[in-house]
Amino acid sequence: MGNYRVCVYAICKNEEQFVDRWMDSMSEADDIVVLDTGSTDGTVEKLLARGAQVTVETIAPWRFDTARNRSMELVPESADICVCTDLDEVFHPGWREKLEEVWFSGAGQATYRYTWSFNPDGSEGVVFWYEKIHARQGYRWVHPVHEVLAWTGSGRPGPMVVADGVQLDHHPDPAKSRGQYLPLLELSVAEDPEDDRNAHYLGREYLFRGRWDDCILTLKRHLSMPKAIWRDERAASMRYIARAYAEKGEPDTARDWYLRAVAEAPHLREPYLDLAYLLYQQENWEGVLYFTGCALEITERPRTYICEAAPWGSLPHDLRSVAFYHTGRPAEALEEAKKALSLEPTNQRLAGNVEVLEKMTEKQDQGPR
Repeated sequence: MGNYRVCVYAICKNEEQFVDRWMDSMSEADDIVVLDTGSTDGTVEKLLARGAQVTVETIAPWRFDTARNRSMELVPESADICVCTDLDEVFHPGWREKLEEVWFSGAGQATYRYTWSFNPDGSEGVVFWYEKIHARQGYRWVHPVHEVLAWTGSGRPGPMVVADGVQLDHHPDPAKSRGQYLPLLELSVAEDPEDDRNAHYLGREYLFRGRWDDCILTLKRHLSMPKAIWRDERAASMRYIARAYAEKGEPDTARDWYLRAVAEAPHLREPYLDLAYLLYQQENWEGVLYFTGCALEITERPRTYICEAAPWGSLPHDLRSVAFYHTGRPAEALEEAKKALSLEPTNQRLAGNVEVLEKMTEKQDQGPR
């Protein structure tokens, strides 16, 4: 089809509902190979009918890296570019041509835009840049969960190419359980105690599970690790520690950790917004205005997975609107409420706020009769 032989490879289990959409999206590749790990619905039959090459095997004990590596083994040796996706992901059309425009012989991996989640109104939620496209030789998946590609070849890996026009969207099944993540993360940390990334993910998972003390202990350990030098991720650990303290009923300690997160990564909106929200709960309106203002001064959205949806949506303007209202500035409150509504036009609460503030400012403009 193009200058290079492109192969898409994937793992799956009981994902019949996604097969047609996924095959349509991946059809630009020369080969599509799938490792099915034990589907009991019609996934395998549907994939075969659509032209995928399917191998069925049980991976026991279950590990994502083991499954990914086995699926990579199914990729033809003659492939030039390997594209790892899941069946709940969809490329925008034309992805192959855009990938081939920047790929060259000797390249190692490609980075491309990935929309991990969407808001209820269909707008983008969490967006970052993925790196799951790679050369056929020299790579291996590592870690039982949150697996990543590691270079295991001789010498240095080829350079990373930036595939600006390639867009992959994630449309997961909301009913799918993530119950296996915690034990696999604990296994990851046990296998490689000095891996800072896994320590961070484990602490975050404890936060998701409401295990506040385990979250705090694990993330403080993460921050103490010599390899934990990426400021974005360090700030995220500090924010999660703060959130855990807030849940434990210790708002002052939470505030201190949020301030540390701001100092660690002043280039990110998230720490400012988290602190602004804490101050909103405490009705510290001037504090809300200051920290949302700091957040909004950041206008370039980072390409890392740390970038969350809320700080780039209606939330900063929504908080500012409320703060302006409570400090007796309805005109400024209306302006911010309109900005919030423009970013989330289907939100009835925001629409109601605009309506109330419009009436309030109209009366103010008319003055006393």
